[in-house]
Amino acid sequence: MSYNNILLEVHDQILTVTINRPKQLNALNTETISELSLVIKEAQENADVKVIVLTGSGDKAFVAGADIKEFAGFTIDQGKALSAEGHNKLFNAVEECSKPIIAAVNGFALGGGLELAMSCHMRVASTNAKMGLPEVSLGVIPGYGGTQRLPQLVGKGKANELIFTAQMIGADEALSLGLVNYSVAPEELMDKCFEIAKKIKNNSSSAISCAIKAVNAQFKEGEDGFEEEIKQFGNCFATDDFKEGTSAFMERRKADFK
Repeated sequence: MSYNNILLEVHDQILTVTINRPKQLNALNTETISELSLVIKEAQENADVKVIVLTGSGDKAFVAGADIKEFAGFTIDQGKALSAEGHNKLFNAVEECSKPIIAAVNGFALGGGLELAMSCHMRVASTNAKMGLPEVSLGVIPGYGGTQRLPQLVGKGKANELIFTAQMIGADEALSLGLVNYSVAPEELMDKCFEIAKKIKNNSSSAISCAIKAVNAQFKEGEDGFEEEIKQFGNCFATDDFKEGTSAFMERRKADFK
């Protein structure tokens, strides 16, 4: 399938998804959100994909935010619908994707862009990256999960400061706060992401999928993370990967997960 705003490349079971709206600094409009949603759905059904790397085109921006001109005149009900649709169609789908998604933050990640990166399972930032949630400077709040995922990553107090002041921070500060996993030179960004992805893809995809569900449960209201861990641990025992992994261990050979 072809997309208007997204470029796709699969190499060695790693899918690179590039948001390609460089003139708009890769801002998320409705069409791009829909396309990303389809890409995630298709990737989960593609046996040739084990890990996804998500980035933005050019060297200026990962995603500079949502496309404000699309909703500047919205009513209360339209605003609620916009937020709910974004959650359901894309941001929750990224977080709950059964295949690990690594955000390669290659510049500005602001507003919806940072919210998209925070939805991913890991984040690697280039040293020229700038991250923030500037929504309150526009008279609105983060509406794609920013008020929920940022405190999970950096703590309530620091999240409040970043949201209330609308300030941007660099990659090194983001690293010190736990917002990103690594801060690397721009020319090393994709190599670092692929390095992580290659380590992931050598392991059991079914076990990783179970681990994603267990980890996410800790942050969902009404769910018991420990109970979900017990459930997913048990589910692993019915998989071919478990049989192969344990057999390989006992036979002192490298596991060959299919």
